[in-house]
Amino acid sequence: MTCFKIVPQNCVGLLETLGKYSTTRQTGLNFRLPVIQKIRVVSLALQPLKLAGYSVITKDNADIGATVTLNFHVTDPAKYAYENTNSIESMQQLVRGHLRDIIGRMELNEALGSTSKINKDLADAIGDLTNTYGINVDRINIDELKPSAAIQSSMDTQLKADRERVAAISQAEGEAKSIELRAKANNDALVATAKANAEATKTRADAESYRIDKVQTALKNADQNYFNNQSINAFEALANSESNVIVTNGQELDKTGQNAVLAKMMAKELKEND
Repeated sequence: MTCFKIVPQNCVGLLETLGKYSTTRQTGLNFRLPVIQKIRVVSLALQPLKLAGYSVITKDNADIGATVTLNFHVTDPAKYAYENTNSIESMQQLVRGHLRDIIGRMELNEALGSTSKINKDLADAIGDLTNTYGINVDRINIDELKPSAAIQSSMDTQLKADRERVAAISQAEGEAKSIELRAKANNDALVATAKANAEATKTRADAESYRIDKVQTALKNADQNYFNNQSINAFEALANSESNVIVTNGQELDKTGQNAVLAKMMAKELKEND
């Protein structure tokens, strides 16, 4: 058996004499007494560790699986090697216990949405494990919080129902908005039609009023010959009609002949002028 032991970089050697810890040796070549002494090498490097998935129960009795990873390093090699038969396993049990306690105070939805908070609370709860296990946890992270299959199925069903409800509400709101827009368009069309009809009626009324004013003005300025000519035209129209009966005022009967003579004279004069 050799008298020398090489302690690698970033490690220390625990010198044991007859099975009892004597001192700590540093990196490099170290002398020991064969048979009597032994050097146990302990790494001080940062080590990753993934905790196997395990079940935790939330405040509302939901069963979820947790997966945790952490990084740790040995801070007190003697305590790490001699004061605990398995400091790493003890550390894992401590992490699991604190995680169950933290999540046990949360309801399911809160826990699933608060991994950052859980990480921080868990790191604070663990603290420095140097005095207990001779190690320190440098980083801890909740990789996954996964509800059980039954709970996941219930959540999926609820999520689907919520989506369908939101879709139904959106569709109803869309239809209501469409009806509102159509009603507004119809009302606007009715108002526009009513305004157009009112404008048209007003225009016709103005035109009729203008025509009446013009007629009244012309009648005021018309002489007796105009009325006589109108009478002649009326009698002529009656004469040409199928009716052979004319009813007239006896007092005006003598004027009828005069009107006829005047009409012939006017027609003769117009023909000669042509």
